[in-house]
Amino acid sequence: MNLENYYDIRKIKNTEHIKRIFFYRICGTGMGASACLLKSAGYDVFGADKNFYPPMSTYLSESSIEMHELDNFNLNDLKGNCDLIVVGNVVSGKSEEARVIEELGIPYCSFPAAIGSLILDKKKVIGLAGTHGKTTTTYLGIQIFEALGMSPGYLVGAVLENRPSALMTESPYFFIESDEYDSAYFEKFSKFRSYSVDHLILTSLEFDHADIFESLEDIKDEFRAILPEVTNSIACSDWESIRDLFGAMDTPFIPYGKNEINIKSTSAKGTAFSLKYEDKLFDFETNLVGTHNIYNLSSIILFALSEKIAPEKINAAIANLKHAKRRQEEVGHYNGALVIDDFAHHPTAVEETIAAIKLKYPDKEIHAYLEPGSATARSDIFQDRFISTLKDAAKVWIINPNRKTTAIGHDDMDFDKLLVDLQKGQEAAMLSDLSELIKAIKENSNDNVVNLVMSNSTCLGLWSSEFAKNIM
Repeated sequence: MNLENYYDIRKIKNTEHIKRIFFYRICGTGMGASACLLKSAGYDVFGADKNFYPPMSTYLSESSIEMHELDNFNLNDLKGNCDLIVVGNVVSGKSEEARVIEELGIPYCSFPAAIGSLILDKKKVIGLAGTHGKTTTTYLGIQIFEALGMSPGYLVGAVLENRPSALMTESPYFFIESDEYDSAYFEKFSKFRSYSVDHLILTSLEFDHADIFESLEDIKDEFRAILPEVTNSIACSDWESIRDLFGAMDTPFIPYGKNEINIKSTSAKGTAFSLKYEDKLFDFETNLVGTHNIYNLSSIILFALSEKIAPEKINAAIANLKHAKRRQEEVGHYNGALVIDDFAHHPTAVEETIAAIKLKYPDKEIHAYLEPGSATARSDIFQDRFISTLKDAAKVWIINPNRKTTAIGHDDMDFDKLLVDLQKGQEAAMLSDLSELIKAIKENSNDNVVNLVMSNSTCLGLWSSEFAKNIM
């Protein structure tokens, strides 16, 4: 690895010369959103990738960003044609493409470092972090502060309905999804460490990303690195790991959890609840349903209260909120059955999602289709947890991702054993290809069913299939 041209612009404040920026592997979720963000901030942005698929390809095209096919693009043509190369995390440090970039003589960095220095240093940054709920909570914050008339800037790692995934505004507020995954092959630390976070919201903290972290303490170390610089922290105090993190550093935080949140009533139409802040109780009502959704919402409310925004204004702003795509997204119906797409793949997220759907549709059977696709989920780490996690589904189909885990120090999940264990308590089956998945949905859909599809990837290509066109 040649780091001679590595440009750690988190530490370099003289960036006025940077005008034209090239994104190498621009179609990644974070890369594409960051490219559009820098474009809207006035930078001349262009990029290249191997494959261009909607929705990111459409999003980039609509943002008038110049794009190139890598097979027809010579990286040497960048010499004298750009001031900075932003390298995607998909690029391996052992690859030939990494060597070429390193030898071009052009400064290169990660996308978190680029937006952190070029944009976020000048903003009041609200970093939404945690094992679960980052995307949902970020989108809630965006919607609420827009309803409050604040017009915040933002970057969220998901496709949003009828709006870009990233936006630059004149507002001092900037909401950013702040995940703990590393930034690039030359920056093996969490993305949020480059984001100049002023206000941290920490929704949850448990072990995940076993392909880059060996323990929960490794993840805590990433948060320990930024806490001294954070002005204000809001965190879910129900997690022992969070209490330990802040306690060990003797760092105060605004808590929310079972001691601060009281759900008074809930129905398919919404939830009424009270929230404690500075020893006072405030009543709120929202259209959101599900305990984890109310928790995520409460963190944003607490931030708004800490910014001295009146409770009655907040109440008006939370009345009609939406989810990001793939977060309990009601895609449509098939043969009378509701079909929901959700990003859940970690056992905690799966359990919370099923509970929320069961609460919203108490008279329906939940048919859970789960693809444990992440490195952590398809390892043996959660071999037993998935059994209890899925217990409230009437029927379960496990989708075998058919690829080995990259979790450090762990073996693959024994999917045959998982199926046998599930069948001891409920009807369960295993799927391995798209035709089997479609057949299961067709044969088990009726007016009494909610089909809940949970996957952090394409779910065997379901959503781009011809069958998906019949879900309406």
